[in-house]
Amino acid sequence: MMDTQQHLDTLTEIRDLMNRSSRFLSLSGLGGIWAGIAALVGVGAAAWYLGLEITPKGYRYLDGLHQPNAINFLLADAALVFAVALLGNYYYCARRAKKAGRSVWDAAAQRLAINLLIPLLSGGIFCLAMLYHGIFGLVAPAMLIFYGLAVINASKYTLGDVRYLGLTEVGLGIIASFYVGYGLLFWALGFGLAHIVYGLLMWHKYERK
Repeated sequence: MMDTQQHLDTLTEIRDLMNRSSRFLSLSGLGGIWAGIAALVGVGAAAWYLGLEITPKGYRYLDGLHQPNAINFLLADAALVFAVALLGNYYYCARRAKKAGRSVWDAAAQRLAINLLIPLLSGGIFCLAMLYHGIFGLVAPAMLIFYGLAVINASKYTLGDVRYLGLTEVGLGIIASFYVGYGLLFWALGFGLAHIVYGLLMWHKYERK
């Protein structure tokens, strides 16, 4: 009986070592919350710049969308939100890795980053191509879809729960493609609210204790 238990303990230790070597386990739910808040602030800035007006029939833009620098402002806004979210996630991941005695930039983290960036950069270039050709209405849905695909692709190298965030982003992007003109709303839902909910669930499941 004792030998059997020892074998089981050994197998458990081997499995844990394999997981630590193949998966990035220092992902933090607090980073997701940070990213969601940054996204909501970015959406608020975009709504202010575009002169968003909420009506009983939905919302509409005033004169902001027709300003010559509107696209440049939105691109700068999105880039700033991405940078702030990335830095915040790095901080929380590094803090969690330090507590667990792990490196934040190990082989698993590098695989995670590569598999996240391939769809993400492809989607970014595709969105720039749509802007170049004047296809503005589908940029917001495309950003959500490609981001979701990037998260799904990267989920193989971190906590499996991340996959559900990716599926949520893809679903919202598909729905948004049928509601052109409501990009800010879906950005707030996908990049903002979904990240906050995901972050809270991850924190409660893995970090609360």
